[in-house]
This record gives sequence, C-alpha cells and structure tokens, in this order.
Amino acid sequence: MNKYGANETNPITDEVHEARKAMDFNSPVYWSEPGLYISRLRLLSDPGLTFWDVSYCYGELDGKPVRVTVPFSQLPKRGMRKALYRLAKAEGVFIQGLFDNISTLN
Repeated sequence: MNKYGANETNPITDEVHEARKAMDFNSPVYWSEPGLYISRLRLLSDPGLTFWDVSYCYGELDGKPVRVTVPFSQLPKRGMRKALYRLAKAEGVFIQGLFDNISTLN
C-alpha cells in the first residue's frame, strides 16, 4: 500500500522516467509491430470495480523507447492474463515476459 492508501505493483522506476525523456509520443507503434518488446503496461482501477483501465503502454523497438498502442482500453481483473493471451493470439502478438512488466494501481 502506498502513502495514499492505494495498492500498487511494479511502481515506476528511474529508468522508466529516463526512457520517457527520449520517447517520441507523436509516433506510437501498434503492439503487433515485429521486434517490439513491451516494457510497461500501466493499469488503473478502483477497489470494488471488476476491470482495469489501460493508462499507457511503453515498449522498446530497435533499442529505442516507444509508446505502444494496444487494441483494448480495459481488461478484467479476474482472468486478466487469459484475456491478454486471447487478445494477443487473435493478432499474432508474442507477449512472453509481458506479465513481469505490468504495473497496477488500485
């Protein structure tokens, strides 16, 4: 629990702050872009709600930090991994390691 009473997993790091400085926010890439590595998927919610809202998604492509566009704005709290796998499979996206890079604030 953070100082405001919210539960947070995988809080933002200094490396993420530094990567944001070099990021081109005007040229996002779609999550199915070949060679893309998703480095952070930020999900927000409130206690009692059954879904997560997507706040933002960052990645790396060719060694450069990029903003990532995902084809969803919400994910269920129960079955989030299953939902992500289903969405990824439908678009041929390889998401290995993504779950280590999900950050939640609830």
